[in-house]
Amino acid sequence: MKCIALYHVRFEDLGAFAQPLATAGYDIGYRHAGAAPLTIEEWRDTDLIVILGGPIGVADVASYPWLAAEIDGIALRLAHRQPTLGICLGAQLMAVALGGQVLASGAMEIGWSPLAIAPGAGSLEHLRGVPVLHWHGDNIVPGAALLAEAHTGPTPCQAFRIGTHALGLQCHVEFDPAMLEEWLTGHAVELRQAGTDLAQLRADTRQHGPRLVQAGQAVLQDWLRELAP
Repeated sequence: MKCIALYHVRFEDLGAFAQPLATAGYDIGYRHAGAAPLTIEEWRDTDLIVILGGPIGVADVASYPWLAAEIDGIALRLAHRQPTLGICLGAQLMAVALGGQVLASGAMEIGWSPLAIAPGAGSLEHLRGVPVLHWHGDNIVPGAALLAEAHTGPTPCQAFRIGTHALGLQCHVEFDPAMLEEWLTGHAVELRQAGTDLAQLRADTRQHGPRLVQAGQAVLQDWLRELAP
């Protein structure tokens, strides 16, 4: 089985999700969404596509025109009910492809805190009571066709599902704590502007990171089992 991991900045990769994907039998290939865009056939026929995070947003289409084609590809894929996982920016692009909205929240949510999980949230139950990493400034606006499965105080939609074939995660459930320093340097300007306490972020990552890896991998494993015919 083929999995394409569509990235926007190289250090925001599959992280802790890579191992369970490989164990489930997926051959993983990375592509940059703008530099190596997917063909219509790849959007439609690839066994699994994971759309990863990044520092740009759905409002940046004028600056990054290839985002429009990415949204169109996601819409095509979801219309064919093909397995799709979106993380942070990826989840936001999925929401827009489904006719939803993504709006600037007015403040960055960066750091560790647990989610409020909705009843019957399936594989997301593994995250109940587990602090996860948040790193975003835009919010998905849930609607009738896009129900929030999890939220935090500042963020009304931290996760959503579409049937069993699509899952969107606004928070970074895939995060590998070993990658923290790459994230800190890659997002240095954003962190400075947000006034983020890097010492606290490092300490919280040491405390919560290993538990998130276990819970996040369990979420993905259960979701992949739901995909199995």
